[in-house]
Amino acid sequence: MVKLSSRCNLSCDYCYVYELRDSGWRHRPRIMPAPVRERLVSRITEHVRRHRLDRVRVLLHGGEPLLAGARVIADLTTALRRAVLAAGAGVDFALQTNGVLLTEALLDLLLDLDVQVGVSLDGYAEAHDRHRRGPASRSRPGPGTYARVTAALRLLGTAPYRPLFGGLLCTIDPASDPVRVFDALAAHRPPAADFLLPHATWDHPPISTDGGTPYAAWLCAVHDRWRESGRPMRIRLFESVDSLSRHGGSSSEVLGTVPAAAVAIETDGAVAWTESLNAVAEGAAGTGGSVFSHSFDALLGLACAPQYGTGSLCRTCQECPLVRVCGGGLRAHRFGRGRGFANPSVYCKDISALIRHIGPRLDR
Repeated sequence: MVKLSSRCNLSCDYCYVYELRDSGWRHRPRIMPAPVRERLVSRITEHVRRHRLDRVRVLLHGGEPLLAGARVIADLTTALRRAVLAAGAGVDFALQTNGVLLTEALLDLLLDLDVQVGVSLDGYAEAHDRHRRGPASRSRPGPGTYARVTAALRLLGTAPYRPLFGGLLCTIDPASDPVRVFDALAAHRPPAADFLLPHATWDHPPISTDGGTPYAAWLCAVHDRWRESGRPMRIRLFESVDSLSRHGGSSSEVLGTVPAAAVAIETDGAVAWTESLNAVAEGAAGTGGSVFSHSFDALLGLACAPQYGTGSLCRTCQECPLVRVCGGGLRAHRFGRGRGFANPSVYCKDISALIRHIGPRLDR
């Protein structure tokens, strides 16, 4: 995950980069400088050669990656593809954007560069604009962005740009109508959609549940609508529950005990573990290394590397029959109570309810 920009042009109230515990972005370059990009190309190529990889996947991220500008995007993707190809491998590029800056000219560039585009959309207008707004002034909140994002999605959905459409990313809000959210996403005919739990810990929990499972109820309603409508797009979370329940693998970092298969490269070259750890504490995602000081293999050998597998889970999780599916949930969501990560997920009840809801339907 390559952070081309450390800043964003929106002010989303649930953002795990700018609204949670870590403020390291304030001290990093706004745009990834050329020397960092050059060193990153070298490190990725080194990793490809060492492990004789066939392909690598590079996600252009931020902040908002489009703030880096067309030239930076073109220079990095062109240089990396050329270097990795010379090492005997291919590169799959994707870019995750809030959609506000997408234009026909940028889509033409991304088409030439063969970069897939994922867009963040939280459903229908009211649901989306409740959280995903432009920068606020002292006297009032920023403007909603739904109209601009959906205009960009209409453009992305037309020929010749449709092949670039990677999917939609939606953050769950139990206050929104789940069926309306699903229908609003499906209306754009995405090939895939991801639903994200807002990052939270036991020290900074999500909305009060009063012992209930509001996130599970929301996701169960979406799941049922998805099935009733003929599964019009892939939904990674639901497919991962299915796969794990059948003793398979998972493509979602929220489920399963396999470590996240990505690291984040900040604009100054610092390397971070999975960014959800920004919800835990200042610097919790940091590895202590950078593309200038460490190879990717060397970073994995550091003592601060996150521990994965059922052996890293608390006793409650290890003894739970659902652990082979949920894997204890996202590592960051297990933090708090003075016990570090030795807790069930703060979303344990919700995840368990979702698994039990989907499970009986898997063979139908």
